[in-house]
Amino acid sequence: MSVMTMTYHVPVLTQQVVEGLQVKVGGRYIDCTVGEGGHSRAILEASSPGGQLLGIDLDPQALGTAEGNLHAFRDLITLTNDNFRNLKQIAFDQGFDPVDGILLDLGLSSLQLEGGNRGFSFRTEEPLDMRFDPRQEVTAWEVVNQYSREDLIQVISTYGEEYRADRIAREVLENRPIDTSLQLAQVVAKAARGPWGRTHPATRTFQAIRMEVNNELENIELVLAQAVSLLTLGGRLVVISYHSLEDRLIKNLFRQESREARSIRVMNKKVISPSRDEVRTNRRSRSARMRVAERI
Repeated sequence: MSVMTMTYHVPVLTQQVVEGLQVKVGGRYIDCTVGEGGHSRAILEASSPGGQLLGIDLDPQALGTAEGNLHAFRDLITLTNDNFRNLKQIAFDQGFDPVDGILLDLGLSSLQLEGGNRGFSFRTEEPLDMRFDPRQEVTAWEVVNQYSREDLIQVISTYGEEYRADRIAREVLENRPIDTSLQLAQVVAKAARGPWGRTHPATRTFQAIRMEVNNELENIELVLAQAVSLLTLGGRLVVISYHSLEDRLIKNLFRQESREARSIRVMNKKVISPSRDEVRTNRRSRSARMRVAERI
């Protein structure tokens, strides 16, 4: 039986990920955000023959796509629909402990933006959902339509680092109920006022609401210490983030693990960014920031 594969998403910094992880033949690796399988494929190819990979993703749709895209490696991979905040338990349950490298790519995939019909994109008319996992109870609709003005300001200013949070929250309250992503984008654009730059004025608000719905910063805090504990001595942890709030959190957690716990060595003082050529061919890579640590 043939297996259908499809690719919406071009993985970022692929070669740098393989180099950062120091992928070796026969090694064992965990991709905590397997997505459509782009990075996992590169890791499996570099660790062949004999390499093994545990792929985790909270999004069952993405995981189904990854299963098709990685069919050639089906005997070498284990795919799990779970939250990477449960990393240590997942690894134990699957017999993946210890491992030679762990990857976290915290970006939103093109499949989620363009093919999910879940309201991640502000350019199309979709239900206000924004859940990575459809089993989660809270959706973006609840955040937008049921949060108080003060709570909305807190979410948008903290997670979106949006200086117009007060104005946006007021406009949201005045236009409730807001049922679709396009309606929300229009409300935010109206609140933002003034000319637009290259970035849509709703970008930060959508980011903030998505992070609130999925508890993203809390999940990052919970997973990093677990990841370090699963690595062999000399094993590598690679994290790719896409905005300053995440990157600062990762930088601080790496510093804490290296200076206080003395469990890792930070391998790059400056973030690793995509080349101009990569940004030219994949515009969504432009904000990627990669950090690497080694277990000591």
